[in-house]
Amino acid sequence: MPKSFQRIKTDYPGVYFIEGTAVGTGKPERIYYIRYRKNGKAVDEKVGRQFQNDMTPARAARIRALKVEGLEIPNAEKRASEQAKKKAENTAKAAEESRWTISKLWDSYCETHIENKVLDAEKQKFNVHLRESVGNKEPAQLLPVDVDRIRLALQKRGHKTTAARILEILRRTINYGVKKGHTSPLTFKIEIPRLNNQTTEDLSERQIKDLLEALDADADQQAANVMRIALFTGMRRSEIFRLKWVDIDSQRGFISIRDPKGGRDQTIPLSAAAAALFERIERYEEAHWVFPGQNKGKHLTTLNRESVDRIRKAAGFPPGFRPLHGLRHVFASMLASSGRVDLYTLQKLLTHKSPAMTQRYAHLRDDVLKRAAEVAGNIISSIGEKDGETENSPDKQTAELNREKADF
Repeated sequence: MPKSFQRIKTDYPGVYFIEGTAVGTGKPERIYYIRYRKNGKAVDEKVGRQFQNDMTPARAARIRALKVEGLEIPNAEKRASEQAKKKAENTAKAAEESRWTISKLWDSYCETHIENKVLDAEKQKFNVHLRESVGNKEPAQLLPVDVDRIRLALQKRGHKTTAARILEILRRTINYGVKKGHTSPLTFKIEIPRLNNQTTEDLSERQIKDLLEALDADADQQAANVMRIALFTGMRRSEIFRLKWVDIDSQRGFISIRDPKGGRDQTIPLSAAAAALFERIERYEEAHWVFPGQNKGKHLTTLNRESVDRIRKAAGFPPGFRPLHGLRHVFASMLASSGRVDLYTLQKLLTHKSPAMTQRYAHLRDDVLKRAAEVAGNIISSIGEKDGETENSPDKQTAELNREKADF
């Protein structure tokens, strides 16, 4: 037997070493082993190196004593146990990776639907309201009570709209998994709370005048200009924020809306008042955006809350009036109630995808038509009356209608 493999006994029974070389340095180093019997069978085990493991005969003897007394299992059993544990962990990991949980389905949906313009907001909603509560469940494990718990928790806090949005995301996520073959359809239907989204915010002439004065007086003219554009054009908040100077064609009189909510690029007319407004907005040479953000190369993403609250208070907005989307409603309401803009034209100006979205303003236009019909009825009723100027005379009714039109 080569000298390097000769077993050299120590003063401790069952402890010996062989002469080896240290890893890295090549210097001589003792490698300690122990020998004992386990269930009548002789066991030889390596316990460590002299320098690398700081092993000594005494330490090796203590390790041997533990194994003899059964307080520590043999290395072979330990390796087998570790291998079995690792195998079980790998099996569990593989099983987990093969599970299409609601969270996994949603993450996959997000990766394949980057064109969704509200995806960032929906991701936040999912993380807050769904990931912890039901995200680790597979759709087959989802129960009606899970859905009810989410809905009721939000509705009790007065967040009915949020509840509807969250449950719609949940339903869409599961439908995506079914479509991709990752999961089976639910055995029950996720009911989405019905919402009354037909709120049409409006301002009186006095309130509009107060708003314009408040905008002129406010120190934050960036916020003021954003609100002016919403009022003058009816554009959406996101569309205003994403406006670039190249999108404004003053010569032809159009505004290009890139990547709008409806999907396809749109153009809307640029009124003289809106054109004059854009002329007054300060341009920054290094920024392509009409409203650049604080980060170079980025557009504005939100208005200063203090500025908006200040303008809201100075203008005397009604309770619940939304500063930007509400002004879009004001723009539409003014046109609809003028009686001079049909709903199809209004739909195009608002870039609504379908007439159903514009239908909420139909009653405003109908009011004008009803007043016009009353004029005709009063004209007929007054025929044959001897008095020249009555309360319902044709001339007076016609003059009233003309005055209403002139107001717009």
